[in-house]
Amino acid sequence: MDYEITWSPEAWEDIEAIASYIHKDSPLYAQQVVEELIAAARSLAQFPLRGRRVPELISTHRERFIYSYRMIYRVEDRRVLIVAVIHGKRLLHSVERFTP
Repeated sequence: MDYEITWSPEAWEDIEAIASYIHKDSPLYAQQVVEELIAAARSLAQFPLRGRRVPELISTHRERFIYSYRMIYRVEDRRVLIVAVIHGKRLLHSVERFTP
């Protein structure tokens, strides 16, 4: 049985900000990046543990890299919650939702 994929409101805001930023230079590439991010999230329905544990967090968070972005998620029961999508060069401790 597949896991349910859900997105936090903050993760959707991340996607929108990424798309908006890329769209300034290339609308086509912006669309491609967003489609790849969504496809990567959907693939977690069958293989939720495919991503590695997030090294900066002592928790159950996992991540997948799509292009230069980190999709950070948490597996809960039969659900995968996408909590953030951030640029790979961004320090995770600078993301408010992950600071204690």
